[in-house]
Amino acid sequence: MWINSIDQTGFNMVLERVPEKIISVVPSQTELLFDLGLEAEVAGITKFCVHPGHWFRSKSRVGGTKNISIDRVKALNPDLVIANKEENTLEDVEALRQICPVWTSDIHDIPGALGMIRGVGELVNRREQAEVLVTEILNGMAGIKKHKKRVAYLIWKNPYMVAGGDTFIHSMLEACGWENAFGHLLRYPEVGISDLEAENIELLLLSSEPYPFKLNDIQSLHKILNQTNVRLVDGEIFSWYGSRMQHFPNYVREMQSG
Repeated sequence: MWINSIDQTGFNMVLERVPEKIISVVPSQTELLFDLGLEAEVAGITKFCVHPGHWFRSKSRVGGTKNISIDRVKALNPDLVIANKEENTLEDVEALRQICPVWTSDIHDIPGALGMIRGVGELVNRREQAEVLVTEILNGMAGIKKHKKRVAYLIWKNPYMVAGGDTFIHSMLEACGWENAFGHLLRYPEVGISDLEAENIELLLLSSEPYPFKLNDIQSLHKILNQTNVRLVDGEIFSWYGSRMQHFPNYVREMQSG
């Protein structure tokens, strides 16, 4: 069974058969593989692939997302690696392609994430399961009550960095009906307190990852931005493209009622 697929970076990839030994080097896509029912097929993951917990404890680890151990990957003899353009380095992806086919996602918004789910489902012979998941995510997103707010989403401290308008996080904010105050900027720009003050932000979200904001960060920012509602949020919920998206609508409803 030959599988011909063009990944989200435009790379043409060919598989001779349905993969039986898969390595995922992206945490959110590792979780997706689990939810598609690939318990036996996934042979390796990264040290940041914390979901599901029993995979984190039992699966072979091949390093981090930015420093993959090519030797460990080679030793596992995979027939497919699932990667991501932003999470992984081009150098690593090219090295992995010398071992086996690599399917690379490139996600900036919700449609791109849904396309990734379908694409991976096609590759691993889980097309129906992927489509069920996509339908569940779409139905959940459609049920989110839109409450227009001007928001900003902090991902880092020292310096402060926010999610810009070409990020998956921006797309998730839009799904709530929120206006990203920094949506006119690209990627994850640095901002200062003066920038936050100037944007008249109603809701400032402090992510739990990649920088682990804490309660004291809320307190210090609220002293300066005393007209702004400052909240800690689950970074995985807002930034993990994949099956975790199915939990986003309930999370937002709890935020809105809290």
